[in-house]
Amino acid sequence: MEVTASMVKELRESSGAGMMDCKKALAECNGNMEEAMNYLREKGIAKSAKKESRIAAEGLANIFVEGNKAVILEVNSETDFVSKNEEFIKMIDVIGKALLKSDAKNLEEANNVETENGKVSDYIIAMIAKIGEKLSLRRFEIVNKNADEVFGNYLHMGGKIAALTVVKGASEEVAKEVAMQAAAMRPLYLNEEEVPSEVVENERKVQKELAMNEGKPADIAEKMVEGRIKKFYKEICLVDQPFIKDNDLSVSKYVANNGGEVLKMVRYEVGEGMEKRNDNFAEEVMNQVKGNN
Repeated sequence: MEVTASMVKELRESSGAGMMDCKKALAECNGNMEEAMNYLREKGIAKSAKKESRIAAEGLANIFVEGNKAVILEVNSETDFVSKNEEFIKMIDVIGKALLKSDAKNLEEANNVETENGKVSDYIIAMIAKIGEKLSLRRFEIVNKNADEVFGNYLHMGGKIAALTVVKGASEEVAKEVAMQAAAMRPLYLNEEEVPSEVVENERKVQKELAMNEGKPADIAEKMVEGRIKKFYKEICLVDQPFIKDNDLSVSKYVANNGGEVLKMVRYEVGEGMEKRNDNFAEEVMNQVKGNN
């Protein structure tokens, strides 16, 4: 069957693949549009497999809320340049809204959630073929609340940091203030109860060693350690932190003064704890240009 320009145009618009790839797919599949689409998807899978070893520590986080349910997620790309791509931003929107309607409990379940563009995993594979970078759903959390509770959500730097809070008995404005606090001050835990005992014991050991090295007697060192542990909690626990807009109040006191209590916090900072690319992206682009000449 003859492959016409209109056929190529139709496949290009529906797949997002390049013109020559679409023309080749149609030629290979005797003009069958459905088979050509599958051919391109299979080609996308081959492309994405080659990118699996590459580092994707850029990207965006986002939060979606509907009624008493919210989802926070992080989707990674290889470069910050791609994280500003409209197609990438739209992909996060589609995935986020699909996860919000699901009951996915882990990444395996999340990748099998159906979106308007197929399963999450298939959609990401198709976008890898289209954008040309490794992309991945790194993490997500679905959060539910009761009717007497409110969500607070805040995105910083266009989605480089996302913070979601649940507050009982106070307004959404108060909950958002707490989310902004979490985004800015980087707490690791909601409260002291959430801090693992091994983390506390390690900090206690470090602080005691420091006190002893300062020449303090053992009994004095012990008292100093207790004071420093309290300071440690103020640094890593959201509710114990000084409220950023009034350092005379802790976050828990600020919320309590407004009739509420902080029940939950989830904070994502894109790429935290991941290896970062240290290559020169401009140089990589130039090498690709030269390679195509």
